[in-house]
This record gives sequence, structure tokens and C-alpha cells, in this order.
Amino acid sequence: MAVKKYTLAEAGPRIEDFLDTIFDLADFDLDFTVSEGETPHPDFENPDLMVRFTGPDVELLLANKAELLLALEQLTMEAIGAAAEEHSRICFDANDHRVLRIEELRMSALAAAERVKKTRVPFHFSPMNSRERRILHLALRGETEVRSESVGEGPIRQVVVVPADLKTLPEPIRPPQPRPEGPPGGRPGYGDRGRDRRDGRRDGPRGRDFRRS
Repeated sequence: MAVKKYTLAEAGPRIEDFLDTIFDLADFDLDFTVSEGETPHPDFENPDLMVRFTGPDVELLLANKAELLLALEQLTMEAIGAAAEEHSRICFDANDHRVLRIEELRMSALAAAERVKKTRVPFHFSPMNSRERRILHLALRGETEVRSESVGEGPIRQVVVVPADLKTLPEPIRPPQPRPEGPPGGRPGYGDRGRDRRDGRRDGPRGRDFRRS
């Protein structure tokens, strides 16, 4: 079955319309461009289109291991009707985060492989999205003494590196649950601090400029 190719002429305007709507609703101070895909790491990613973000709120996209950037990418792919196996065809990036993240994952995979070779103890990575799990698998595809497998479901799905001859895969490791918010009247939560910061920064008028290619 042929993999669908996303073109700038067909998918570009749909991506732009969706992001315009999201940024208007969320009041993000961001610009973006949609362009033909680049392949700085062709063995790991070969997207049809790149969406690059700039502007004062870029750091919000990249906080917590680019959690918001990845979520925005996922929502956009769903909004334009992309199937799950097509999500790697469009790549979101800011400040070259994607290139740096690929290299970080590749090095982490190789280090985990060496550790498992020496100890024969399975190594669990933290839960990741399907794109990042794929990078780990590809980084270890040439290994003969160890192998990588995905375990767990949904938000806890993660890669585990195990000895090649291990018959039974280990259970996924569940991340610790977040601590509950304090009682009413206590210290403000993250949302309150976020509003304070935004209110202070938004005192004056702010323009918007979405750049389209």
C-alpha cells in the first residue's frame, strides 16, 4: 500500500487555517511557516512538510520536552484527517528541537544497549509518542545482542531494551502520579502563576503576524 504524500499546495492551507484558529483561541504570540520537508536525519525522519515556529512564546512550545509542540502536531494531524501511520509525514519544529532530539534519542538508545549487554537487565525508557519510539527502534535495528520492544498501552506505552534471547517481555513501568493541588486558600497553582505572568506581559497591545510560505 502506497504511503500518502502531503503536498504544500494541498495540506498547507488546511494546516494554516487550523493553527490560526488555535492561536487565536489560546492567545499565543507565535509565527509559523509551512514548507517542503527537510531530512537532516534521513534514516530517522523523512517528512513531506515542515512547520516551523518562531516568536516570543516558542519556549512554551518547547517546555517539558516539547510537550505542547508534540500535542499541537498531533491535534493538527487529526484535524486534517491524517491516519496514524501518516503522522510522520508532517513535522513540527522550533529552534531545531527536532534535530537535537533525534540525536539525543539515538545516543540514549546506544547507551541503553551497552548497559543491557553488560547487565542483562532490561532497560525501560520513559513513555513516548510513536514517532520517538520509532527513532529508538531504528537506532538499535543493527544490534544482535539486544533488541527493543514497545510495551504498555496508551499514554504509558514505552520502549524497553532487552537481551535478544529474552522470551518474556517485562511489564511497563508506570510513571509516578502527580501530587494533588493544595487546599483552597493555599499557595497558588501553576495556572495562577501562568495567568499572573501573562497578565503582566499582556498589558500593552500585541500584534499578530502569521507568515505563510
